[in-house]
Amino acid sequence: MLTARDVQELLQIDRSTVYRMADAGQLPAIKVGKQWRFPAEQFHSWFQDQFTRTAVPINHPLKPQSISPGQSRELGDLLSWEWLRIIQETFANLLGVMIVVTDIQGRPINQPTQPCGLFTAVRKQPDAMDKFIESWCGLTTAVDLTATFRLSHLGLLCARSLIAIGTELKGMVIAGCAAPYDWPPSPEKINAIAGQFDMPPEQIRQHIQEVYYLDEIQKAQVLVTIPQIAALIAHIVDDRKQLIDRLEAIAGLSRFPKP
Repeated sequence: MLTARDVQELLQIDRSTVYRMADAGQLPAIKVGKQWRFPAEQFHSWFQDQFTRTAVPINHPLKPQSISPGQSRELGDLLSWEWLRIIQETFANLLGVMIVVTDIQGRPINQPTQPCGLFTAVRKQPDAMDKFIESWCGLTTAVDLTATFRLSHLGLLCARSLIAIGTELKGMVIAGCAAPYDWPPSPEKINAIAGQFDMPPEQIRQHIQEVYYLDEIQKAQVLVTIPQIAALIAHIVDDRKQLIDRLEAIAGLSRFPKP
């Protein structure tokens, strides 16, 4: 049996809220005299149910693996796909670019939001995503820590901001698909892009204008905003990590041998 104080500490809420939830039947609880008690196994099941309702299963290549005690979790293990989708869609629409969140190796946590037509066309090619990941991974090793535009494999501008969880770099927010000032590229550059992805140059030319055109003010706004997105994600992940830790603590309580 857990006491009200145990529940208070596990849920990080005040004691009066614990009593109110117990009175309302919102917690698995029984009353012993004038005191509320909470069966540990039932409480663990209830908490796990609340936890899973707050997150949509992550349906991306980085499917979370089981985590051993003390093992460092990857970014994909700690992010709710639904929260991330909302964040990406909101800022992609606001900034007028493609937004993708990756782990520190450049692998996307979920699907890129608002990809341009050129990216979408090239992505259909075999091994195209591997080349995009290679390009994104290269952003990790860039010397400067501030957001700066660089050219991608497609010849388009992209910028990244690192996601730090505590003292560890766990991922990146990447904004991309923006045309550089000399877009569209020359026939020679189009041939080079097509060669990278084993595509006919004509297929590249068909989609060459399907990119995002930003003026200097819009570009500056992208560079200012993506560090804020990274900070927001880091805050959400930190809160979620604490929630997972509390869940594991409750699971540990339910494993105590019965008298």
